[in-house]
Amino acid sequence: MTFLRNKHLEFIKNLENSTEKESFATEHLKTSAIYWAITTLDILDCLDLLDQSEVIKFILACQADNGGFGGNIDHDPHLLYTLSAIQILATYDKLDLIEPEKIINYVKNLQTEDGSFKGDEWGEIDIRFSYCSISILSILKSLDSINVKSAIQYIRRCQNFDGGFASVPDGESHGALCFCAVGSLVILNGLDYIDCDKLGWWLSERQLPIGGLNGRPEKLQDVCYSWWVLSCLRMIERDSWINKEQLISFILSSQDTEYGGIADRQGDIPDIFHTLFGVAALSMLGHNKNEFEEVDPRYCMTTRVTKRLDL
Repeated sequence: MTFLRNKHLEFIKNLENSTEKESFATEHLKTSAIYWAITTLDILDCLDLLDQSEVIKFILACQADNGGFGGNIDHDPHLLYTLSAIQILATYDKLDLIEPEKIINYVKNLQTEDGSFKGDEWGEIDIRFSYCSISILSILKSLDSINVKSAIQYIRRCQNFDGGFASVPDGESHGALCFCAVGSLVILNGLDYIDCDKLGWWLSERQLPIGGLNGRPEKLQDVCYSWWVLSCLRMIERDSWINKEQLISFILSSQDTEYGGIADRQGDIPDIFHTLFGVAALSMLGHNKNEFEEVDPRYCMTTRVTKRLDL
C-alpha cells in the first residue's frame, strides 16, 4: 500500500467540520488535538493548510492567569496542554506572543521535593508530567529553573527490572512512558544513567509478528507505539533491533483509504492522534523521504523547528 498523502490532508482539513458528537468527545483536549494536526501538517510540509491566525487566537485564549494552558477555553490549566500550546507556538515561530516567565513559574512550582512533577494543582504525579515540564523548559531555555538532579533521580526510580519505565516507581512498564523517560533524559544529558541495552531489549520485544508494536506485553499492536517505541530506540541508537519494513507495512495498512487518516490498527476508525504518530514514525523510518520532513525524536516536532530553536 502507498502513503495516501492527499487523503490525509483532506482528513485534517475536514476536522474543522467535525460533527457535534465528535467535537463533544474531544472538547477537553482540543489544544492537544490541534498540536497533533499542526505537527502532522508540518511533517508533510503543508503547515498553511489551516488558518494560522485562528489557531493562535484559540491557543492564547486557553492560557490561564497562572501561565498554564488548558485543553480548551476556560478549562483548568494542565502540563499536558501547556506543552501542546508551546509546541504549536514554536512550530509557528510565535513564542514571542507569550510571557515566558509566567509559564516558567507555573511549571517550576509543580515540581515536588522528590523531583517528580504534578500535572496540575490537584496533585497527580506521573512521569508524563516530568517530560512535559522538561520539554517546555527546554524550549523556553529555562531548565535551570528546576532541580534537574532530582528530576533525573525520580525518572531513574521509575525504571523497572525489565528495563522499561512506569508512570511512577514500582508501576508497570509501558512504551509511551519509556518515551517520556528517555526523552527527558536525553534533553537533560542524563542518558548515561540507564542501561540502554536492557531498555532496547524490552522495547524491541514490543514488535509483534504482524509488524506493529504494542505498548505492553500481551497487548495488541497499535500505530501510536510506532512513535513511542521507535523514537526511544532511535534516541538510544537501538532502532536497528526491529524490522522496519514490517513496521512500515503495518502503519500503511492502518490508513483509511476512503476518508484518510490513520487508525490504531487496520479496520478501525482513524483519528488525528494516530495520524500524527503514524506519519511521524514513517518519517523516522525513512519511508519515501521526499514526502516527509525530518522529525526530532526528543520533541515530536520537525527538526527544522528544533534547529531554529537551537535545541
